[in-house]
Parts: sequence; C-alpha cells; structure tokens
Amino acid sequence: MVHNLSISEDPMKTPSLSSNLSKRRLRAAFTLTETVIAIGVLAVILTGFIAVFTPAAQGIRRSISSEQADRLTTTLENELATLRANSETPPPVPAFANSFDKAFKWIQEGNKPTNAIPIFVYQYRSDPTATPRTDGTPPPKVAITGEPGKDYIVQSMARRITDTELEKDLKALEGSVFYVKPTQLIFVGGELKSGTAGKIMNADTPATEAANATAYKEAVIAFTAEFHNVPTKSIAYLKSTTFTTRFNSTTNKPIFTRNLAVRR
Repeated sequence: MVHNLSISEDPMKTPSLSSNLSKRRLRAAFTLTETVIAIGVLAVILTGFIAVFTPAAQGIRRSISSEQADRLTTTLENELATLRANSETPPPVPAFANSFDKAFKWIQEGNKPTNAIPIFVYQYRSDPTATPRTDGTPPPKVAITGEPGKDYIVQSMARRITDTELEKDLKALEGSVFYVKPTQLIFVGGELKSGTAGKIMNADTPATEAANATAYKEAVIAFTAEFHNVPTKSIAYLKSTTFTTRFNSTTNKPIFTRNLAVRR
C-alpha cells in the first residue's frame, strides 16, 4: 500500500513567487537619493561642458567674422571716398560738397552720443543686367535664380540708416549685416588715441572742434572703426528703439576694430 506523503512548507521560511518578483523590482529601481545624486552629477557635467565650449564657439564665430574684416574695411573705405547721387531721407543739409565732406559727416554723425546716423556694411545680390540706380549701384535681385556670377553678383555696400536704398538691399541680403561706430583718432602724448565720439577735432593746440569739413584744418582724418554684428536683419529692427539702445550701449564689444584714414 502506497501512501502519498505531502511535505508541508513553512510559508515564513519559503518566499512565494509574488514575493520574489516584488523583491526583484525593488532591487532594479533607483532610490530617491540615488536619483538626486545622478541629477547633481549630470548638472555638474553640463555646467562644465557649457563653460568650456561656449567661449570656444564664440571664438569660432569671432574668427569667422574676422576673415571678412578686409572686405568690410575696404567696402567702408571705398564708400567714404565715393560721392554718389543723394538717396538719403531727409537729405544732408547742406548736401555733400565732395567725398571728403561726405567722409567728415559720416565719421562725425556716425557715432554721436545722441541722434547718431548709423552706418551699415553688408553684401547683397545684385542684377548685373539691370539699369544702375541713380546712385550708380546695381539694383538688388531678391529672387535667387540662375547662376551666381552670371545671373547675379554679390555686391558689397555701405549705407547709412537714412538711405532709402538700404531697405531694398536688405531684401536681397547675402550674409550678415554690420554696423560701424567711427571715432576720430587724435594725438595724445605722442600717441594716437580715440577722441570724443561725435566730434572731429583740429590738431592745433589747444585742440578745437571743427564744425564741418571746410573748417577742418588737416588734410587727413584718422579714425578707428568698430564693426559690430547685427542680430536681426530687418529694416524695422534697424529703425527701432531696441537697436538704438544696442547702438548706444558701451558694453557691447565689436567683432573687430580697424584704424583707418580718409584724405582730401
């Protein structure tokens, strides 16, 4: 006679299947303390990453902009030496008598503490087959069609905010827009140093301010030109109080600076 023997197990000593699964889940999860520590470590890593790579990225942007320095500087120099048919509103009063008179006013008015007339340097797509505008510049080509260099060319230009052609050029903009803050260089202690923004001084002793190009006694105006990048390229922004505040700020550092001179 065979007897079936059953072995009873003490439930307190042998865990059930559900109990084993629960313990596995607990072991696989993170505690609140571990989570907080992990977030703290990640925050430290990200902070270090930003601290290291943000200046590097800014340096790259600055070096890229510096590669354009020669072109931008040449564009400004050429424009200061070129007398064009007036396209400013309101027109300069009196009108520019010659290119030196134009350069004098652009330098004097381009960085006044109040009511400055900002100068912008940029590139735009132009139509080489169209009739030149009254100021002698090729008209902009808004739509990008055809082959570059054949159906349209990239034209470098410098204009003031009062120039009515500026808004038209911005519609065919190529690349960035820069604004220029010019300041006369004067001799102080045998060295050329920045003078007073918005003023052109004669070199006599004591130095006297020249009201216009005719009253200026020298043959050359030496000046420093600060080139600043414009974050937004719309004409509405360039004419806004937001840009005026940015322009008048003394804390904004230029992308690059060049010492230049204009001659009669």
